Amino acid sequence: MTDNITSVGAGSRSDTGVSALKGRTGAGTPAETRGKTTIADGVVAKIAGMAAREVPGIYNLGAGMARAFGAMRERVPGGGGGVTRGVKVEVGERQAAVDLDVVVEYGVSIVDVAGDVRTNVISAVERMTGLEVVEVNIAVDDVHLPDEEEESEPDEGRVR
Repeated sequence: MTDNITSVGAGSRSDTGVSALKGRTGAGTPAETRGKTTIADGVVAKIAGMAAREVPGIYNLGAGMARAFGAMRERVPGGGGGVTRGVKVEVGERQAAVDLDVVVEYGVSIVDVAGDVRTNVISAVERMTGLEVVEVNIAVDDVHLPDEEEESEPDEGRVR
């Protein structure tokens, strides 16, 4: 049988008294350890979506159907800006994982753009939230050609 004794005075062991101080509150406790901060999945998704869109060579986020529905949703007042379209996140207490569906511009190196997106998303999410980003998975769903019209553009021959 082992006796667990915690002593607050100076003892022969270096960790003596540590467990007595854990979880204490009061004036001597640093402010950043008083309380809990929770970050919603939607917040991480917005940060990741904005960071991905900042990378040159990214035309848009979201798979074909998601972009089509997102374009209709943006036209409805109060429908939202679609910042999180094409972004899925899983957020734990200390870690986050990000999945992105992207459309790249024609002519860019997809490998280079994907690497730049990973770097930018990881940097932004970790800097703004303090969460460790364990993975950023990127699915390239389409290539935007310079002469392609966006599906959500109105027909030029229509009366306005």
